[in-house]
Amino acid sequence: MTATTILCFGDSNTWGFIPGSDCERYAPDVRWPGVMAADLGPGYRVVEEAQNGRMTAWEDPAEPFVSKCGLTFLPVVLESQKPIDLVIIMLGTNDLKLHMNHTARAIAIGAGALVEVVLASGAGPGKSAPRVLLVCPAPVSDAGKCPFGRLFDHAPPVSREMPAAYREIADAWGVAFLDAGTHASCPVPDCIHLDAAGHASLGRALAEKVRDMMG
Repeated sequence: MTATTILCFGDSNTWGFIPGSDCERYAPDVRWPGVMAADLGPGYRVVEEAQNGRMTAWEDPAEPFVSKCGLTFLPVVLESQKPIDLVIIMLGTNDLKLHMNHTARAIAIGAGALVEVVLASGAGPGKSAPRVLLVCPAPVSDAGKCPFGRLFDHAPPVSREMPAAYREIADAWGVAFLDAGTHASCPVPDCIHLDAAGHASLGRALAEKVRDMMG
């Protein structure tokens, strides 16, 4: 029996950035893709494709040396990992950076561009389109001091508007949706990164969602 292949396309909250650390990473079994994989069992193959600072559909002008644009890199990943049964997209937190000046709607449109790429890719079995699960990131915390300077000064209220905007985009494209903020939150000392408990809760919720989707 062929395993169901799931591609997890995300940023530091998929990579497993430990809150408050100097770019240290949670172990594979702590990160939500690993938790999800363990919950789903041997019939699934989970591929992690995560980059710290990754945005949805834009380059970050403050990151001149490495592209952070998800829209640029996603087609390469689809090509290299096909056939893929399901793509889970969880991006948008970095689009909230102060210098990007994005609204929740604009960020959701960027996420929708990624959905469109997947659906047009032919990267699924038999050159079909993979299924898509669009995940809205957990909201940015407005409690405590953010250790990333002023980068996320105006992010908390905008991030709380994102679930409705993401759901609208998911409905428009006819793909599945999950709001990570209903299962996990960002701890005060960091404000944008999930802690181990958040990864565990989100991974289990995503496993349940995947089972419902894939049968």
